[in-house]
Amino acid sequence: MIDYIKGEISELTPAFAVIETNGIGYFINISLPTYTVLFGNNVAKLFVYEVIREDAHVLYGFINQTERQLFLLLISVSGIGANTARMIMSSYSAQEIQELIAAGNASALSSIKGIGTKTAQRIIVDLKDKILKVAGGGTLMQNTFTSPNSELKEEAISALVMLGFVSAAATKAVDKVIKEQPGLKVEQVIKQALKLL
Repeated sequence: MIDYIKGEISELTPAFAVIETNGIGYFINISLPTYTVLFGNNVAKLFVYEVIREDAHVLYGFINQTERQLFLLLISVSGIGANTARMIMSSYSAQEIQELIAAGNASALSSIKGIGTKTAQRIIVDLKDKILKVAGGGTLMQNTFTSPNSELKEEAISALVMLGFVSAAATKAVDKVIKEQPGLKVEQVIKQALKLL
């Protein structure tokens, strides 16, 4: 089991990072808050969760152990896979997710793509006590990144497509968000677009 990977960031998008260490580039799936922290850095240390399947070895990376622990709690819930957990963690920060679960806010959780009302309620029932025990975990740094709208739009659409959305629908949602709320950072655009999809 890999605990963490530390090395040079050779590629970074809102959906994945490629970290090169000892001449090997590791493709690591990440959440938006992790992207926010990594953006603008040349090196990174990501805590890793490894999924080994018959057809693939998939790595998920987290900026700290609190974020990884939350991910592990989410995938322990019946019906929540690794990609759904990453979608949840891209929609809210780790701190916000903990607060939503602790408060029993099923409506906010069910607004995330792929999370219905029953699944949101199951997350709350299964994790509320566990979350309250580890509440107060790490909050993620905010990014001060700004970019021209075309680059921001392209990056946001690319991230949504990698998360499984159709390009046309992603483009429409991103355009609407940028038009209604100019000046948002890329991760904020993606979060708002996720609510529209």
